[in-house]
Amino acid sequence: MVTKIVKAYGDHEKDEELMKLAKEIICSGGLVGMPTETVYGLAGDALNPESSKKIYAAKGRPSDNPLIVHIADIEALDKIVEEVPETARRLAEKFWPGPLTMVMHKSEKVPYETTGGLETVAVRMPVNEIARDFIRSTSGYIAAPSANKSGRPSCTTAEHVYEDLNGEIPLIIDGGAVGIGIESTIIDLTSETPCLLRPGYVNLEMLESVLGHVDVDPSIGGVISASAHPKAPGMKYKHYAPKGELYIVEGPEKRVIERINSLAAEHEAAGERTAVIATEETKDYYKCRVIRSVGKRSDEISIAHNLFAVLREMDELNVSTIYTEAFDTPAMGMAIMNRLIRAAGHKIIKTED
Repeated sequence: MVTKIVKAYGDHEKDEELMKLAKEIICSGGLVGMPTETVYGLAGDALNPESSKKIYAAKGRPSDNPLIVHIADIEALDKIVEEVPETARRLAEKFWPGPLTMVMHKSEKVPYETTGGLETVAVRMPVNEIARDFIRSTSGYIAAPSANKSGRPSCTTAEHVYEDLNGEIPLIIDGGAVGIGIESTIIDLTSETPCLLRPGYVNLEMLESVLGHVDVDPSIGGVISASAHPKAPGMKYKHYAPKGELYIVEGPEKRVIERINSLAAEHEAAGERTAVIATEETKDYYKCRVIRSVGKRSDEISIAHNLFAVLREMDELNVSTIYTEAFDTPAMGMAIMNRLIRAAGHKIIKTED
């Protein structure tokens, strides 16, 4: 299969032919790489069980890992959920379109192949206009997990999608680099108390400003049981991992820098190619041969925006060991650390005062 990357302009008239091509692929059960404001998605018809099977196969993704259904208009929600809870309406009014996914009880219209066998469905409405034009041009219901091979860092450019899925899908819509850079927040609305399943740009404080108290699923900071059935993407399996061994070093800044420099020196003395992931504020304090800044602590969105691209660059640089600072920033720290912890397979080195 030949994989084409086609540039989208975000202008409905200019993109009409592109959307027509994308619709033909989706309606025939095929898959398309799709830009959103969070990461690129691997899009298929959410109401076609065969399309969902193809998504799992292309990604190499376990079939019990639910897919998120993307819609373009709030009215579309009624068809795919059993009932729209009041909590969902309040959140949609505040955060849709945007990087928030809500888990609700599914209707019979949504196949179990899309929900990972669950009676619930995860739904979001992206703010990205190219994505919404694409959704409207098709069935109106697009299943779209991140467009990377399972376990790999998510894709934030069309080129990243091509690296992972060249030859496996016919079309990638190039909408440029994404704005946010990490996947959407996921909140479960099926229990009496809403529960945060995956942190993202819409943080816990923002959710609680609308809903009051929100529980936090323990898997966000820990490991979910191997026998558990994940309620949402990114809860159970190792994700976002570069090929090299990634370690997170936590503690006071000075101690973190000292520890990383010491560990990196040991690896380099043994002839291993080692890298450090730092920030603009700290990068000049490291002595490792390969140092990459992921952004500024004073600009949290820059860290989220660059994180997956930096992790992918580690593979291009063929490094065997990577040390990264921890990012306990106030607004997006939980989301950034959730991705890093899973990428590192929970390998955390703690320093002391």
